[in-house]
Amino acid sequence: MKKITKALGYIAIGFFVLLLAGLTVFGQRDLSIDKLKEKYTNASSSFIPLMGMQVHYRSEGNAADSVPIVLIHGTSSSLHTWDALVNLLLAQTHRRIIRLDLPAFGLTGPNPENKYASPYYIHFVDSFLIAQNINKCILGGNSLGGGIAWQYAVANPHKISQLILIDATGYPIKNEKGSLGFKIASMPIINNLLLFITPKSLVKKSLETVFYDPTLITDATITRYHEMLLREGNRRAALSLFKNRVEQDANTIKTITAPTLILWGEEDQLISVENAYLFQKDIKTNSLVILPKVGHIPMEESPNAVAKAIVEFIK
Repeated sequence: MKKITKALGYIAIGFFVLLLAGLTVFGQRDLSIDKLKEKYTNASSSFIPLMGMQVHYRSEGNAADSVPIVLIHGTSSSLHTWDALVNLLLAQTHRRIIRLDLPAFGLTGPNPENKYASPYYIHFVDSFLIAQNINKCILGGNSLGGGIAWQYAVANPHKISQLILIDATGYPIKNEKGSLGFKIASMPIINNLLLFITPKSLVKKSLETVFYDPTLITDATITRYHEMLLREGNRRAALSLFKNRVEQDANTIKTITAPTLILWGEEDQLISVENAYLFQKDIKTNSLVILPKVGHIPMEESPNAVAKAIVEFIK
């Protein structure tokens, strides 16, 4: 018995030695918000104190537009995912466009309550719009941001002029391939390693699943996603989101009254294009656009096609 106990002790010591070595060789430290601000803010960037956070957002275009376009990014992303699309929309429309970093992501970072369920995000979006004196808007979102957008439209129909859903969450996941990073984040116990070991190569591998055309993934894109993930507190917040994920009530989608643009990358490996047709079936007033040879984030992979669809829709 003593020999077995001693052997287990040696195994435990060996495990912790290997873990310590792994952290030393492969571990990444958090990046300070001040360092990231220097690199990822510009003249359009602003920060607003809200719900215990300094929320990063950008408001561009026609300041007199009383019904602006508000864009919400997806999981492990940031407002920078909209860069190319916003530039195109500003050139083709006379609209005000607002985008923001959600709590747990981007430069906004974690919220003090460590809450990331749908009711929290709906309350957050509403608080943000109130702080911006926005009574009505065209609300759009991609992936998680799309799920937040339609749930906000269900809860506050009088505040939504039109709705834009880009590869949005909403229906139960079926047999989608999923990204490597998301798969690891969903594994109990093992996912805790992501708090310390999140190599750039893992981000690159995940993006290769998100994009249909991997040649469009630049080193700058990989670096942006990686550094935003390493923002102080973001890894722990994102992991909390995965650990406490709750299925959305898809039945409420049928109550959406706002005219809705449903836009999808046909080759989406994270949320199958089949979901686009489910949204089309459940939302009474809709326009459906399927983009061939495009993956999960069409606004980055095919911004011209997305801009064309949005311009036609909002007109």
